[in-house]
Amino acid sequence: MQMGRGLFITVEGGEGAGKSTNIAAIATYLESHGVELVVTREPGGTRLGEEVRGVLLQVRDEPVAPMAELLLLFAARAQHLQQVIQPALAAGKWVICDRFTDASYAYQCGGRGLPAAAVRTLETLVQGELRPDYTLLLDAPVETGLERVRGRGDLDRFEQEQLAFFHRVRDTYLQLARESSGRYHLIDASLPLPEVQQRLQEICRELYACWGPRHPGGA
Repeated sequence: MQMGRGLFITVEGGEGAGKSTNIAAIATYLESHGVELVVTREPGGTRLGEEVRGVLLQVRDEPVAPMAELLLLFAARAQHLQQVIQPALAAGKWVICDRFTDASYAYQCGGRGLPAAAVRTLETLVQGELRPDYTLLLDAPVETGLERVRGRGDLDRFEQEQLAFFHRVRDTYLQLARESSGRYHLIDASLPLPEVQQRLQEICRELYACWGPRHPGGA
């Protein structure tokens, strides 16, 4: 992390991992401690990005080529970085992003079978040297997550994928966590919500102790 800029935190996880609920809890905790936050999501975060999100999630008869899907995601990411993420970090704000490029490795490489080299090339082209400072991975068994998702109502294009797809996504996320252990915090999202949020609060306390606005090393 560069001194003087905000902290970039991403929250990752498969379908039904509870990202939205837990991001809200994280934001409440940090804001109560005086951290100035921007909470955003991918795909999305900008008007253009939200339009791309709609295209990507819409159920359609026409198959979507995996590379077309990946390029749409990075197009939205480029806009998101320029309009939201980079200005917020430069202003010293913390950014909490619901999914980021690790999701492209998990879904488009693990799930769709695209080569990781394709994501790495786009990652460098679009992001330069910017990477998340910390990633919170909410992990739950695939069946548990899908049961939660099915209880919400209509399924989007990704949620309608086959079971094997989601197992590949989860396996890729866990592999990323092993390979980037210094950045990743793995949270068992199958536990009752109060236990999950207690663990997240512990992590937030650790981050705040190191990088909080009143800490000498903070933003």
